[in-house]
Amino acid sequence: MPSIPSQAVFQNSYYIGNNFNGILYGIELVLYFMTVRTILGARPGAKKSSDRFFLFFSTALLCLNTVFVATEAVFGEEMWIVHADYPGGQDQYLADFASVWYQTFGTAASIVLNLLSDGLLIYRCYIVWDDVRVVLFPILLYLGAFSVGIAQLYEDGRPGANYFAGLAQKLGVAYTSSVISLNVVVSALICGRIYHAGRRYARVVGARAGAGVGVGVGVGVGVGIGVGREYVTAAAIIVESAALYTLTGVAYLVAFAADSQTSIFFLSVYVMMTCIAPQMIILRVVTGRAWTRDRSAALTGTNLEFTKTAGAGATTTTTMTMMTQYGADGFGTKHCTEQSNASSVKIDEEVV
Repeated sequence: MPSIPSQAVFQNSYYIGNNFNGILYGIELVLYFMTVRTILGARPGAKKSSDRFFLFFSTALLCLNTVFVATEAVFGEEMWIVHADYPGGQDQYLADFASVWYQTFGTAASIVLNLLSDGLLIYRCYIVWDDVRVVLFPILLYLGAFSVGIAQLYEDGRPGANYFAGLAQKLGVAYTSSVISLNVVVSALICGRIYHAGRRYARVVGARAGAGVGVGVGVGVGVGIGVGREYVTAAAIIVESAALYTLTGVAYLVAFAADSQTSIFFLSVYVMMTCIAPQMIILRVVTGRAWTRDRSAALTGTNLEFTKTAGAGATTTTTMTMMTQYGADGFGTKHCTEQSNASSVKIDEEVV
């Protein structure tokens, strides 16, 4: 029997990855049940038509993630405990059973999980931009990733194949590269859009906050900032763009392409983020804190309007309208009106 190169680093990385799977799976369960509680606990009049879809979508993510976590744990148990005395040791067992049927099943679950998460990410990119032309290129990348993923899954499932060696590895690098490229492009589009809207929001609201006089103005500006800020914060950008999903994917791709034995650890974290990142987006959507098409138009158009639900059905709506009127002398007056529930504030600023 030919000698097997030492896989000590791989074995340790696999063990640590399985422990991280357990920790991150607990976080996913918390996010999932928070989502379910929000959807099922909503009053009949407050329920949206998309709630049922997000409920089933979240359940599908959890089930696929459960398959991955379970298969990784079972393979570790078989390798380290059940067959601890396997001829040639754990390294030989890994070489002989890397393509066992349940490992292929776990790989298939992770690929489907990728496709669902990327589909949601593309949809959210469309929502943030409100322009179908922006997502045409990501859709092409998505179709390419799907095709390579099927080929990679077929090769990985062949008897004697190994996800981390041979043609399966090359196809895996191609598949992972296409998926990560899609993640980077879509995340960059979402981040750029939100960052641009945030700068515009800061210019409009921040300038008025500095120019405000009187108690009424201070209260009005404070309400506007408080209601709108949650859509353009760093946390909003990280969650809406699924940045954690993208960053862990890049780390995994680098380790995998370099044929590093630590790649199995980064794979574990990446697959978990493939589930956690979209679940965080869904939770923001069902709680009314995510971007919508109307909110995107409001942030980037003439009117800045934010609606925030503050419990017990109470709603705070803040509308800021920017308008510049020019007189015969060539000077303009910028009129900025803010309405927040029953309060209204108007500021006039000279513009040269």
